Amino acid sequence: MPKETILIFDQEPHTRWTLKTLLESERYIVIALHEIDRLKNNFREFEISALITEYRVGRECMVEHIRELKRSFPDLYVMMLTQYEIEDKEYKRIFNSGIDDLFIKPFSSEKILLHLKKGLRQRRLRIQKRKIEKELTRQRLIHRSETRP
Repeated sequence: MPKETILIFDQEPHTRWTLKTLLESERYIVIALHEIDRLKNNFREFEISALITEYRVGRECMVEHIRELKRSFPDLYVMMLTQYEIEDKEYKRIFNSGIDDLFIKPFSSEKILLHLKKGLRQRRLRIQKRKIEKELTRQRLIHRSETRP
């Protein structure tokens, strides 16, 4: 099975390097960026399975960008990292935007991998379920058309 492509979007070079090294050691295809324009271009050019992003990149809060990405790519697994204290109201807004996991820096590499693997497994299952449902619907339509006089 081909490995998924993970996009890392963080302004800190050390975080990008650490995550890229960790994920490549697990044989993921990794793209590491820190420019918002390049982020959106990569989603147009590649099939991205997961996004690991910082809560704030420069002056930009990534929550609305995530909401937009999830509209176009509903199966995208999104992990957010932050060094900020998150208030309850903002925490709720973050998860309502489509973020699947949130980690406070500094983070545990082992926990990142565990959550990523689980998120990607759930993503694959959702995609597989949708394909099966689509095929079943197609088979029912074929069966109905064959049984009509």
